[in-house]
Amino acid sequence: MNISIFGLGYVGCVSLGCLAKNGHNITGVDISKTKVDQVNSGKATIIEKDIDSIMDEVHKAGRVRATMDTAEAVKNTDISIIAVGTPSTENGHLDLQYIFNVAEQIGEALADKDSFHIIAVRSTIMPGTCDRMSDIVEKTSGKKRNADFAIVDNPEFLREGSAVKDYYNPSITLIGSDNKEAAEKVSQLYKDLPGELIITDLKVAEIMKYVNNTFHALKISFANEIGNICSEIGIDSHKVMDIFTKDTQLNISPYYFKPGFAYGGSCLPKDLKGLQTMSHDLYIDTPLINSINRTNDIQVERAVKLIYKYWNKKLGFLGISFKAGTDDLRNSPAVTVIETLLGKACDISIYDRNINMSILTGTNKEYIDSKIPHLSTLLIDDPAELVEKCDVIIVTTGEKEFIDVLDKVDDKIIIDFVRLDQRFIGRENYIGINW
Repeated sequence: MNISIFGLGYVGCVSLGCLAKNGHNITGVDISKTKVDQVNSGKATIIEKDIDSIMDEVHKAGRVRATMDTAEAVKNTDISIIAVGTPSTENGHLDLQYIFNVAEQIGEALADKDSFHIIAVRSTIMPGTCDRMSDIVEKTSGKKRNADFAIVDNPEFLREGSAVKDYYNPSITLIGSDNKEAAEKVSQLYKDLPGELIITDLKVAEIMKYVNNTFHALKISFANEIGNICSEIGIDSHKVMDIFTKDTQLNISPYYFKPGFAYGGSCLPKDLKGLQTMSHDLYIDTPLINSINRTNDIQVERAVKLIYKYWNKKLGFLGISFKAGTDDLRNSPAVTVIETLLGKACDISIYDRNINMSILTGTNKEYIDSKIPHLSTLLIDDPAELVEKCDVIIVTTGEKEFIDVLDKVDDKIIIDFVRLDQRFIGRENYIGINW
C-alpha cells in the first residue's frame, strides 16, 4: 500500500521503517527539515536497536521518502498514519494541538482529492479525540466522514529499547473504528504479525493505552510496596513475587479483571487488613495497598446511589451472599448496600437460594445478625415471586438461574452488578453498574 506517516519521532520512525520493510511504500511527513533529510538519506531519526539497519535497507530499496509537503503526501497515499506527539500540559491534560494541526492539514489536502482516504491515529489520545479530529477534517475539506474519508484509532504498544522487536511481536494488534471497511484495510498492514488482531469500538481503542500503562505503573508500585515490607522483615521479595507470578489461574489472569461489584467474603478483607497492619507496625508507608479498601467502599457507595434513585419503588435483590455459590454473608457488599437502604426506609425483598437462616451458624450468623437482624422477614423462597412483587430487580451475584428468571422481564427495571449475561445489555429497562 501507499502510506503517509505524519510525525517522524519515535513511533513514526519505527512504523515507517517496519512498514517499508514489510513491502509498503511509505512517505514520511514532518515539520522538521532535519528529520526529513535524515529519512531521505536512509538514516533513522531516533536511537533504537535495529532501526538503523532497517532504514538503510528500505531506503536502498526505494520504499521510503520524506517531505514537508502535506498535500503531496496525502494526494499520493491511501492511508495517513498520525504519529505526532501528545505531551501532557502542566495541569495533566493532553496537549492535542499537534494532532489537531495535522487533522486540519489533512483536511485541506483532502479538499482536492477524489478518492477515499483513511486516517489512522497511532498517537496516544483520550476517548473522543478521533471524533474531534473528524469534525476538523470535515470542516476544512468539505468532505463527509465515512463517505469520503474514515478515521481509525490504531494505538501502538512499543517500548523504547525494544520497539522494533515489539512491532514484529505484538501481544495484540488493536484497531478501533466506526467504518468496517477502513478497519479491515488497516488490519491488512499487520496480517503477517503474531498475536490476536482485535477490531473494536473507536473509544475502546482510544482508552486502551491509558489503561495498559496505568496498570503497568500500578504493578510496579504494588511490587515495590511488597518489596519494602519484605525487606523490613528479612524476606527476599523476588522469591515472593516469582511465586506470585506463577499463578496464572488467579494472580496473572482475566479472573479478577471484570469491572462490577465490590469484593467481600472473609479472606480478601481480612488478609488485606493484615498486610496493611503489618506495614503500619513496620513504619512502612504503603499508600497503594492502604487505598484498596477505600476504592472498594467507593464501589459500594456507587451501588447505593444507583439504587437509591428508585427509593420509592419496591426493591428486589437477587443474591445477598458475597459471591455466587456460597452462603457466606461475611463482608458481603450486598449486605452493606441493603443495610444502608433499609436505614433509608426502602422497601426490600431478597432471594438467595444459598441462604437458609435455620442453618446459619458461627461467625456467619453473628455477622448478619449484627447487620440485618430481621433478614428472615425479607427473604422470599421463589425468585419468580420476587420479580412479580418488586419494581426494581438488583442482581448482586452471578447465579445462572437469574438469567432464566429475568430473560423475559421487560416491565421491571433491572440493575446488574455482575454483568449477568450479554443478552440483557442494550435493553431499555437494563442498567449495569459499570457498563
